[in-house]
Amino acid sequence: MPLIVKDWLADHVEVPADLTAEQLAADLVKVGLEEEAIHGAAVTGPLVVGRVLEMHPEPQKNGKTINWCQVDVGPEHNIDGSRGIVCGAHNFAPGDLVAVALPGTVLPGPFPIAARKTYGHVSDGMICSVRELEIGDDHDGIMVLTRHGFAEEDLTPGQDAVALLGLGEEVLEINVTPDRGYAFSYRGVAREYAHSTGAKFTDHGLATGAEPAPTADGFEVRVQDDAPVNGVVGCDRFVTRVVRGIDPSAPTPAWMRHRLEGSGMRSISLAVDITNYVMLDLGQPLHAYDLAKVSAPIVVRRAVPGEHLTTLDDTNRVLDAEDLLITDSPDGAGSRVLGLAGVMGGASSEVGGTTTDVLVEAAHFDQITVARTSRRHRLSSEAAKRFERGVDPLLPPVAAQRVVDLLVELGGGTADTAVSDLDTTAETAQQKPIQLKVTEPTRLSGVEYTPEQVRSTLEEIGATVEATSVVEPVEVLTVTPPTWRPDLTDPADLVEEVVRIQGYDQVPSVLPSAPGGRGLTAEQRTRRSVARALAETGFVETLSYPFVGAAEYDALGLPDDDPRRRSLRLVNPMADDKPLMRSNLLVTLLDTVRRNVSRGITDLAVYEIGLVTRPAADAPAAPTLPGGVRPTPEQLAALAAAVPDQPRRVAGVLTGKRELAGWWGNGRAAGWADALAAARLVAERAGVDVVVSADRDHMPWHPGRCARLELTDGTLVGHAGELHPKVVESLGLPARAAAFEMDLSALVAAASGEPVVAASVSAFPAAKEDFAFVVDGDVPAAAVRSAIVAGAGELLEDLALFDVFTGEQVGEGKKSLAYSVRLRAADRTLSAKEVRAVRDAVVGSAADKVGAVLRG
Repeated sequence: MPLIVKDWLADHVEVPADLTAEQLAADLVKVGLEEEAIHGAAVTGPLVVGRVLEMHPEPQKNGKTINWCQVDVGPEHNIDGSRGIVCGAHNFAPGDLVAVALPGTVLPGPFPIAARKTYGHVSDGMICSVRELEIGDDHDGIMVLTRHGFAEEDLTPGQDAVALLGLGEEVLEINVTPDRGYAFSYRGVAREYAHSTGAKFTDHGLATGAEPAPTADGFEVRVQDDAPVNGVVGCDRFVTRVVRGIDPSAPTPAWMRHRLEGSGMRSISLAVDITNYVMLDLGQPLHAYDLAKVSAPIVVRRAVPGEHLTTLDDTNRVLDAEDLLITDSPDGAGSRVLGLAGVMGGASSEVGGTTTDVLVEAAHFDQITVARTSRRHRLSSEAAKRFERGVDPLLPPVAAQRVVDLLVELGGGTADTAVSDLDTTAETAQQKPIQLKVTEPTRLSGVEYTPEQVRSTLEEIGATVEATSVVEPVEVLTVTPPTWRPDLTDPADLVEEVVRIQGYDQVPSVLPSAPGGRGLTAEQRTRRSVARALAETGFVETLSYPFVGAAEYDALGLPDDDPRRRSLRLVNPMADDKPLMRSNLLVTLLDTVRRNVSRGITDLAVYEIGLVTRPAADAPAAPTLPGGVRPTPEQLAALAAAVPDQPRRVAGVLTGKRELAGWWGNGRAAGWADALAAARLVAERAGVDVVVSADRDHMPWHPGRCARLELTDGTLVGHAGELHPKVVESLGLPARAAAFEMDLSALVAAASGEPVVAASVSAFPAAKEDFAFVVDGDVPAAAVRSAIVAGAGELLEDLALFDVFTGEQVGEGKKSLAYSVRLRAADRTLSAKEVRAVRDAVVGSAADKVGAVLRG
């Protein structure tokens, strides 16, 4: 995010002398530039200029030699004419002017300075290096001020070095949204400050007429873009200028270095610093080449697959056919790559310590091309940040002239008369006009704006406004946005500018009125009821990500042809090993259980309610829709048809103890019956009757301990039971872990939706009967129960299984199931004959339906 130095901002707009970073942030946030952070003063306390009077080298026993120095830090700070300071650096000499941190100074870190005894002396301060002051990465030792752009006649011992070096100034960091790339420059931020406060703004990014016209002998440039992105040529303007005879040893002046470092950029060399300075100032990225290392013509072209480039960060990059390159070669074919256009230059032509002649490049590149190249190579340079957000196509000659002027002024160079300006921006440099009704800002924002406010606001942002027509007594304006605002493309964008400049605080906060209704839907009530019921029975709700991989399905033992393996694959998954959307809930819930068990939590009862994705085998592919236009009804219908079914399901897992051990006993392990009971509870809360039967082939459940739950019409709605031993082993779960999963959407759809009607309570006594039936060992208890219900008829009030017995008494392969039956009539006391008739009917129904024999 951009860092704003106040005194640099003042070059473009009038700012109060006492303007604080907090006030600047408050002014900018009014126009949509939010404060990211305020970076406080880097140094506090008495940091002063000092002159070294004496240096006495003193070798130490550890092999190190220190210097015992006497330093003049001004009459106000001297003690008997100077201060004694111990220093371990050796790159300075008596007479040099340095920065001295006196006791009480706090350097970046924070690192407080105090007088202390060291190497046999009391060091009364510290002579500072560039790195200790955090104004650069210079490792050469002490910062000698005259070597860093300060004239000796401007320096006095005792002078405040905090102000001199700009270390006491707060810096504001702002957050710029992607559509407002012009705010990545002091020019743009100053304009916004003027919008907010009404301060006078001077635009230094406009052509002044001092920029020379192109000449026939200008450095030749060719654009040969044979593969434009979306039909847009990658480069539509390329300006070159030449400056000769620059002093390669000329330092960057202190004021420029201070501004660059305050804005977050490291000082490198004069030529590079000037291009960076102008980029930050105006928003136009520039590049400086060593003229001796470049051969005319420069050719802007796309890369050939397999080409390589070593960029300025010393990284060798394999280029893509879509990359736009800056190239050169004597044969005119552009065979040597100089840099990635709009992103970063190459090492082969960079400005070095012996460069005297510089070729300055100021170009305009396509936003999409630069953005894709930057992301492809993971190279987010300062130039790329600006180009991918949009740069003013009229800026290149203005910015190039500014660089030339600074190189002449600060580097002693001479501007060459040769000028090149390859310009094909006749259409792109001028924004397309937008038709805007003057009432549109009021209609969309709810704030009353006069036509004059709308017109003046749009002119204030730099747009050209003309009244063209009147439609239905409403004036229509033709608005041409300024070239530095490529984000303004339709009337809504202009409305936002009016609201922003006039003040967001004028837009009233109006809460929508709550419409009348019946509260929660039936599905919402059921969902909450199920969640509450499971929680009340001891289950803990969890939430898992819906992303899985084939390995998770393998762990559940799903066959290759299992429909649950048919999953929707994500184009851009969060993790490469989990590119699929889950088709069932257990696959992710079991991963949560496995993680808890691995951390020592083995007594678990957890559940989750969530969506799964069930793509059909013959589902059509989703169409690719065009951007910028509303899809047709046919396209929307095709898109809807391609969306897979996403039912809501509920699943639970139980491991370890269901009832904990204690003084009351040994507790009870969780089992398949608990999972089945939970599944029945879900169906009960949904208001649906389910039929339970055995299912011997449905992974991940045990083939002998798995229940299949269906609606009365045969629709499958879930499974419950003990997990398969192989699944338990592969996931590292406790033995005999149990689980259930139900289709909550199917249960809700099957519910009648009618209010529950309370049954009348009979005042007549009940008749109780017990039955013990012997059946084959593989007959489910639910089948026996259904037979009893059918035989008992309407007099049945309650039915409960109270005993299961196997042993020699009932025979090999048999089991005994004992049920308690309660009978009651609503209008009479049942007679012995009626009870006997029901008993005979129950026995007969059990024999007919499941082959049950009444146990003697």
